[in-house]
Amino acid sequence: MRISRRKFLQSGSAALIGLSVKGDRPITGGFVNDSFAVGHKLRDRAAFPIAKKFEKRTVVIVGGGIAGLSAAWRLQKRSFTDFVLLEMNEQPGGNSRWGENEITAYPWAAHYVPVPGRKATYVRELFEDIGVLKDGVWDERFLCFTPQERLFLYGRWQEGIEPAIGLNEGDRDQFRRLEEQIHKFRASGGFTIPMEPGLSREHADLDQIPFSDWLCSQRMDSRILDWYMNYCCRDDYGSLASETSAWAGIHYFASREPEEKGPLTWPEGNGWIVKRLLERVGTFVRSGKMVHRITRKGNRFSIFAGETEYQAEFVIFAAPTFLAPYVIEGFAPVHDFEYSTWLTANLTLQRLPNNYGSDLTWDNVVMNSPTLGYVDAMHQSLQSHVERTVWTFYWALAEGQPASNRELLLEKDWGYWKESILRDLERVHPDIRQCVSRIDVMRFGHAMARPKPGAIFHEQRRKLAALDGPLLFANSDLSGFSIFEEAQYRGVRAAEKVLRDLGDQKAEVA
Repeated sequence: MRISRRKFLQSGSAALIGLSVKGDRPITGGFVNDSFAVGHKLRDRAAFPIAKKFEKRTVVIVGGGIAGLSAAWRLQKRSFTDFVLLEMNEQPGGNSRWGENEITAYPWAAHYVPVPGRKATYVRELFEDIGVLKDGVWDERFLCFTPQERLFLYGRWQEGIEPAIGLNEGDRDQFRRLEEQIHKFRASGGFTIPMEPGLSREHADLDQIPFSDWLCSQRMDSRILDWYMNYCCRDDYGSLASETSAWAGIHYFASREPEEKGPLTWPEGNGWIVKRLLERVGTFVRSGKMVHRITRKGNRFSIFAGETEYQAEFVIFAAPTFLAPYVIEGFAPVHDFEYSTWLTANLTLQRLPNNYGSDLTWDNVVMNSPTLGYVDAMHQSLQSHVERTVWTFYWALAEGQPASNRELLLEKDWGYWKESILRDLERVHPDIRQCVSRIDVMRFGHAMARPKPGAIFHEQRRKLAALDGPLLFANSDLSGFSIFEEAQYRGVRAAEKVLRDLGDQKAEVA
């Protein structure tokens, strides 16, 4: 039986107000990295300080997530240094930020990168630069150790996340037919990562219908397959199959090779990549500098952040695109840019649950849970025995409208979410409360782009992605979904466009 998120949260009202069972280990923690109050100043058109300082740069990059850092990496690698990157948060990295305690480093969101195929040339180039790929061989230290994934269903764990036990012949037939369809879509070349080189109108009609409708049209209505499709959409998009474009649902499977090895992962997740990028471009990064206004003055831009006005010829806008109308003077409202609401938590465990099993497993998922399970940060450790560890717990609030989910996220206190997380884990690990000593929670009101029907091929999205003019948009939401490869691709492409335009200007002068 499927459990809705609201029913799950409403059950056990006593537990959900922060009460604990007598004898449980005391659990500390709280909310971390909360930046919504600062962001809401933009939404509410609040007054900001008048600029007292001025700084001229040829290029200003707005946003220090993977897209912005990748743009900086490309500029620096091409020996161009007249730029600055402005990041709202104190810690750069966006969805690839990380934390660390006395046990291990751990991710706050993005925690892996699938082994990139040959078409992902920019990602492969970056991984060569930072030592992950050498002479075409992946460093074994960064490939996910086994066991990689497991799924809890029918009271037991199975290896792998795709359900493999408890299937009847009808279920197997539907999984088999889905695999055949995905193979055809993959062979068409229209579903690639990065997506733009392979994007064509050939399959554009699939963007107009929900993924769930397409599955029904293919007579794929198995209860188990339905759960798995919804899990995949929640995992990558933060939405259900009924709220996901069929094009995006198919892209999830058809864009990658079926037998790829990997993924690539680190204790701090993609924070490890951010660290390597900051080693190269950190001197150009200004953290805690929220851009609150961008205006055009002749052939230059004025970018206001705090008490500083930066003047530049080019702006690479790598922040989420929905912020553009609030920041860029005269910018029209954006359409079909919808974002999912997420909650992540890092749980410090003083010991593993009694029924955990003999081997640390990297990704642990529970069938029919409203959450997405947890990742073990110590999985990549070379220690022969691991007792204390950190689990990163993922929860995409996918049911209902994003706006109401954001309200719920901010309305409930830490004790509410702590108890909700523990209650979910108790179904699999009954003694979890005796294991956990701390739970830190991070709230993402606009975690990632939701590729709802019609979003991928929306005219405004495709126009903003065209890199036309001195104001260049580079966030991964231009793809309609937020994955590492898309963010990195768009950041690098924007930087290359700037370098080409500057080269053309020099040629004209000469």
